[in-house]
Amino acid sequence: MAMVAIATVRIRNLFAVVMLSGIYSLLAASLFVLLDAVDVALTEAAVGAGIMIILMLGALALTTSQEKVRANRQSLAALVIVMITGGALIYGTLDMPLMGDPEAPAHTHLAPHFTQQSVEEIGIPNMVTSVLASYRGLDTLGEAVVVLTAAVGVLLVIGSGRARKRGHRRKVMERQADS
Repeated sequence: MAMVAIATVRIRNLFAVVMLSGIYSLLAASLFVLLDAVDVALTEAAVGAGIMIILMLGALALTTSQEKVRANRQSLAALVIVMITGGALIYGTLDMPLMGDPEAPAHTHLAPHFTQQSVEEIGIPNMVTSVLASYRGLDTLGEAVVVLTAAVGVLLVIGSGRARKRGHRRKVMERQADS
């Protein structure tokens, strides 16, 4: 994943960047499966490797295929901010339980509650459905809002490109009519 991320940052061809972003999302989905977070893996595969690629290719169709290289004097400040944020995130994980630890809070509190009481509390016999639809309902709603927002953004970008083309055509036709 790190190699794909580095390649994504270094490549200037935007089509290749879009494809590498999809590969990164598929690798992340595979990692989530290994961590037994199949629902998150499914969402990552659908949103990250599916819809995101379509939206980015739609946006790429309206732009050039190469990134414009600019001299940026703020890159050092951005690097420092990223390093501080990354350090804070790593520091925040130091007191997390080890992967697969049977004494982790998720295994001692949440899992027994979901397996033993979800049918009575929710009334849905399928435990996975009850967790996704009820206990994590706001999370699922948030994911749907993200996808909808991205789709609306792409549609607005595509619509503004078409409007500009129509305005340009109208001006060309007016010039031709004048001459």
